[in-house]
Amino acid sequence: MSIAIGEPAEKPTKILVYRHSVLVRVTHWINVVCILVLVMSGLQIFNAHPALYWGHKSHFDDPLLSMRAENGPAGPVGVTRIFDRPFATTGVLGLSTGPNGELAARGFPSWATLPGYQDLATGRRWHFFFAWLFVVNGLVYVVASFLSRHVWRDLIPSRAQLRGIGKSIADHARFRFDHGRDYNVLQKLTYLGLIFVVLPLVVLAGLAMSPGVDAGFPFLVDLFDGRQTARTLHFVAATAIVLFVIVHVGMVLISGVFNNMRSMITGRYKATVGEDRHD
Repeated sequence: MSIAIGEPAEKPTKILVYRHSVLVRVTHWINVVCILVLVMSGLQIFNAHPALYWGHKSHFDDPLLSMRAENGPAGPVGVTRIFDRPFATTGVLGLSTGPNGELAARGFPSWATLPGYQDLATGRRWHFFFAWLFVVNGLVYVVASFLSRHVWRDLIPSRAQLRGIGKSIADHARFRFDHGRDYNVLQKLTYLGLIFVVLPLVVLAGLAMSPGVDAGFPFLVDLFDGRQTARTLHFVAATAIVLFVIVHVGMVLISGVFNNMRSMITGRYKATVGEDRHD
């Protein structure tokens, strides 16, 4: 925008814009519940055998990752091994306090699992029910987003945004956040990677671990080069989702809790107009 000499610059103003449709808001909150239950019940399932491998078989003496209680000079200690490199994790991983206050050998602590006590069958029931709800909810979001052009309109970054990705990264590093009408370029790329890479991977890897699904679709096991590989990739993808949630919540807290929460409840977001964009 050109400004004539002597003409005062347009001052930034705040306006409420309609940013999130009903579909986006409903599927978002269903995902919040699903991810919470899936992570906690998944850790319950993982605790039944807290180790990861690569290939078709479990090589018990050579896991990629393991969380165990081992005997130390002063008694039992929790040890997490990654590629055979040990890390002392007593009290959190490998050895932690159980729901009744007792010290127990378990991968993840009781407060992080659903249910809190050791119960593989119940954990699997919770996990499978919410996994299918998660899949159906995700399919509804993706199909509706393509039909409404939400993906092209709101998630595909423009060339100008891609050229300014370095500035956007620098702005985020300095906790400077753009409150415009649109998502910034980092948000768009993150959401695209999560929706079309990480989430399909976690679902397909989960299906590949099911003997019933493998019987009908045996190519899934071959796709992942073995059920143990699928289990490892499922764990890695789930960890990526957890990290995304942690960063996402952190950004919400830093960039304005009320404004962000209002946009995900009412759809209305307070945007800044009349200033240079950061992305």
